[in-house]
Amino acid sequence: MGSPLRRLRLWALILALVLGATACSTGGPVRGSGFDEDGPCAIGAVTDDPLAIPDVGSGVVPEPGAPASLETSTPIKHVVFLVKENRSFDNLFGLYPGADGTTTGRMDGRIIPLRQCVKQRIDRDLLHDYPMALKSWNEGKMDGFACKVDEHGCVIDPYKEREAYAEAQEADIPNYWHMAENYSLADNFFASAMGPSFPNHLMSIAASSAGTHDNPETTPDKEALSRRASLGLAKTWGCDSPKGTKVIREWVSPEGPTETAKVFPCFNIPTEGDLLTEKDIPWAYYSATPQESGYLWNAFSAIEKYRRDPFRWEKHIFPVDQVLSDIREDRLPPVTWITPRFEFSDHPDDNLCDGENFSTAVVNEIMSSPMWKDTAIFLTWDDWGGFYDHVAPEQIDPFGFGFRVPLIVISPYSKEGFIDHREGEFSSVLRFIEDNWGLRQLTERDTRANNLSQHFDFSQEPRAPDPMPLREDCQRTEEELEEKQPPPIGGT
Repeated sequence: MGSPLRRLRLWALILALVLGATACSTGGPVRGSGFDEDGPCAIGAVTDDPLAIPDVGSGVVPEPGAPASLETSTPIKHVVFLVKENRSFDNLFGLYPGADGTTTGRMDGRIIPLRQCVKQRIDRDLLHDYPMALKSWNEGKMDGFACKVDEHGCVIDPYKEREAYAEAQEADIPNYWHMAENYSLADNFFASAMGPSFPNHLMSIAASSAGTHDNPETTPDKEALSRRASLGLAKTWGCDSPKGTKVIREWVSPEGPTETAKVFPCFNIPTEGDLLTEKDIPWAYYSATPQESGYLWNAFSAIEKYRRDPFRWEKHIFPVDQVLSDIREDRLPPVTWITPRFEFSDHPDDNLCDGENFSTAVVNEIMSSPMWKDTAIFLTWDDWGGFYDHVAPEQIDPFGFGFRVPLIVISPYSKEGFIDHREGEFSSVLRFIEDNWGLRQLTERDTRANNLSQHFDFSQEPRAPDPMPLREDCQRTEEELEEKQPPPIGGT
């Protein structure tokens, strides 16, 4: 069961469930998000007691599975869905030979050259909330990436003009470039939601954003925030959010018109995990723990049946710091999601070089393990992060697509140097999982999605692993050098 503190939290939750019924408000179907059923309870109850929520337990490992014994439609027995942060396609691969890139950008009706250099670290994050997404998209003109959100129109932010309109050369991201060259790269792949991380991470597990366009916001409850701080808890956007946290949700009422409301970010929507469980297929989700920065990207923290159930949580949710050792010891189940700690996420106000090393370490460890022979790694980025992209995303429903993001498919069966021009989104990865293991679909999104099979040649001899050296040129600030912060990714 884990440590005494972990057991205390589990018993606190059980006691809370016994003593108090979970109050929740029911919304109607969510238009366009695929959540088109009247569920018994759309929104979970609010709690400001962090001890009433199970932790991500250290020392707990995934249940042993037998992936090879499970029937699949392809030779793939393991899928790893690695979701990084905040990079558009043009930002990372706009200069990649043969891909749909560009050397110029549109800005407030003008054509400007893109700066051909992506820094390892920029000074501050680029605004990339839902209003900024709409401003950047600008009804398909794709010219508002340097705008400040202003009621008077586009006011150019010089910082965004410099940093948002930049694209990487091979030397900036050598390992990502190597992965694309030696495996396959999609240049017509989109974030599922027109917006930032929260709706897109939900899309990555549910083919639905539960009707949300944006990240949750917290109205400060000083007592609740103080208590969280005293427990060393990091920022969260899920069912364990502090009291006062709200996210705007959109749905279609039984009478037909679209309605919106600010709700607590705790939902009861079906997920890919549910489909896998129905077929007795083991799965795992690795994330930062509630004490680590980056925990806010754990999409299952916003799904009530997992976040409020200590048994489901402990069975499926694991600390990302142990993922390399679990790969090394051949513990990964057939389907695995991985979201990193903040400092290894590629998020633009952290070090891209460190983030690339994390991705490299995960890929190398899989290549060095017995699972390589039957694995498909889908590496992507959750949203555009404020960075320029020249391709206007098709708006297939009120929630998306969002902007283009890279997708690299790494497998012994990947086509070498293949560039995929077919349309894809996060639901396409879910559709691959569904088609591979014979699962049903969740929503309209994964029903219409292509399953990315074009990235593979299952008639070829499985390719030998091609591990990459970790980068040794990651730039450190003086503060980081003083702290001597070691990256928790070990060797290759």
